Amino acid sequence: MDRIFQEIKKLTDIPSYSKHDRFVQGIINAINEKVIGQDETLPSVNRLIKELGFSRETIIKGYKDLISRGIVESKNRLGYFVGNGNTEQVLNVALLMYNLDTFEEQFYRNFRHELGQNIRLNPYFHHGDIEIFETILTQIKGKYGMYVIAPIPHSKTKELLDTIPRNKFLMFDRYEPLEGDFNHITQEFGQSSYKIFSQLASKISRFDEMIFYHSPNSLDPKEMVKSFKKFLKDFNIKGRIVNEYTPGTVEKGKVYFTLDNFALWQIMRDCNSQKLIPGKDLGILSHNDEPAKEIIGITTFSADFSNMGKLAGQAILNKEKISLTVPMLLFERNTL
Repeated sequence: MDRIFQEIKKLTDIPSYSKHDRFVQGIINAINEKVIGQDETLPSVNRLIKELGFSRETIIKGYKDLISRGIVESKNRLGYFVGNGNTEQVLNVALLMYNLDTFEEQFYRNFRHELGQNIRLNPYFHHGDIEIFETILTQIKGKYGMYVIAPIPHSKTKELLDTIPRNKFLMFDRYEPLEGDFNHITQEFGQSSYKIFSQLASKISRFDEMIFYHSPNSLDPKEMVKSFKKFLKDFNIKGRIVNEYTPGTVEKGKVYFTLDNFALWQIMRDCNSQKLIPGKDLGILSHNDEPAKEIIGITTFSADFSNMGKLAGQAILNKEKISLTVPMLLFERNTL
C-alpha cells in the first residue's frame, strides 16, 4: 500500500493538478508501474484520508471517476479493486439488448465502431425476460460509467431503470416513459406503422384480405395492433389478427404481415412448395429490415438500426444530451 501512496504524493509538485487529479492519476500511475495489478485491493477511503490528508469527498469522487472509466470496481463491504489494467480507456460501457438478431447486430456493430477501441464495451442480453433483466441490472449496477439499455415493456421496468443515474443512462430501441429528462434513441410504433400501412394501401387493396400475425402474449409492440385496426377501417380493407402462423396454411389472395422471422421463413417456404409467387399470388410484409430480406426481395419497414448505433456512440463519446425518435423507413420490394 505504501507505494500506492507514494505514487499519489509524487504529483504534489505539479501546480496544475488538483487533489482530485493527483489521486486519480496517482492510482493510474500505480497500475501502470505494476505496483498493483488487476483484481487486487486498493486502499480504503479511511486509510487514504489518514495517509494523504485528503477529504472524504475528494477520495470518493476520485474512486467514482476511476469506476466510470472501468479502471476500478467497487464491491459491497469489500472495498475497491483494480478492475482493468488498461488505464488508457476512458469509459466502461454496459450494453443491455434483447438478443443478437440481425438488426440488433447492426446496432451493435456501428455502436462498437463509433466508440473506438479504447472504450470497454460489455454486452448483455435479457431476451425479453423481466427476471433476467432485473438480475443483470442488479449485477452490473455501479460497475459502469454508462448504461445503454433496450427496455422491456413491463410494469417493473420503470422502477428498475430509476436506479440508474440519469447522466449514465441511454435508452435505445423501444421507448418506455420515465419521469424527468433522460437520453434516448428509440422507435415509435403507432403513428409510424399507420403511415407505412397507408403508403402501401393501394398495393394491399389488390388482394382479398390482410392477415397480421400477433400474439397478445408476445413482446411485439401492441401499438401496431391499434394502427392495423385503424388502417383497415380507414381504408375499407378486409383484414384480421391471428395469434400465429400455422405451417401449410398459406393461401392465394392474402397479404401476410408478421414481425416473427421464423413465421416469415415458414411462409416463404410454403409459397415455394405450393408454387405461389409472392407479390403476384399473395403479398408479404415484414418488420425490421436486414440483408437476407433485402437479397430475397421481401418488402419491409424498419428503423435504421445501423444509424441508431452510430448516433448512440457519438452521443456517449461527445457527452451530448439526445432525445430522438428515429423514423420508420419503408423498403418496397418484390413481395408486395
